[in-house]
Amino acid sequence: MKSRQRYTTNTAKRRTTLTLPADSLLRAEHIARARQVTLSTVIAEALSNGLQTHTAAERSEAVMAAYKKAFTGFSNAEMAILDGILLEPAAKRR
Repeated sequence: MKSRQRYTTNTAKRRTTLTLPADSLLRAEHIARARQVTLSTVIAEALSNGLQTHTAAERSEAVMAAYKKAFTGFSNAEMAILDGILLEPAAKRR
């Protein structure tokens, strides 16, 4: 008889054991009771939101690094021109 693989990358959910800070767990339990959902739902949502924030921060850092690399070597005056700042005084209006 073939043994089945317990976890695959295609499963939507997996069971695991976590060790969490007691105060975080108490807050999550309170939220779960207030919303009338399972503790697992609250933990999953919190983890998902945290991972999205982490991914966004990484992406932001990558964009900033690419920006710095692309514009390295330009003088302040050249950067002002690239930013659309006029360096010459405006002509007087009549």
